[in-house]
Amino acid sequence: QLQLVESGGGLVQAGGSLRLSCAASGGAFSTYTMGWFRQAPGKEREFVSRITSSGSSTYSADSVRGRFTISRDNAKNTVYLQMNSLKAEDTAVYYCVAGRPRSVYLPSNYDYWGQGTQVTVSS
Repeated sequence: QLQLVESGGGLVQAGGSLRLSCAASGGAFSTYTMGWFRQAPGKEREFVSRITSSGSSTYSADSVRGRFTISRDNAKNTVYLQMNSLKAEDTAVYYCVAGRPRSVYLPSNYDYWGQGTQVTVSS
């Protein structure tokens, strides 16, 4: 069983940056695709970004592409989300996920979820 713990959320002004971290334990981290989802109040969970097990390939949603960067360090069992040029609409709880998804967009395709970390962007 893989346990995921996110950190790095907080309050930031529009245009600012944050880096989220997700530390994994209890499983074969380097064999999983890792990713991030987010959920804003009153909205469904939304795919943000994913990175393959080796880190050789990344993919992000149109809404964050060019502003957010996902990366991983398999030696540290950690995945990161660097968020730049933040906008008010990025405000959400951000969840770290792990799995071997057929479709990156479906939350149900990911086996493991963190507890989430709040990101609030003030305009």
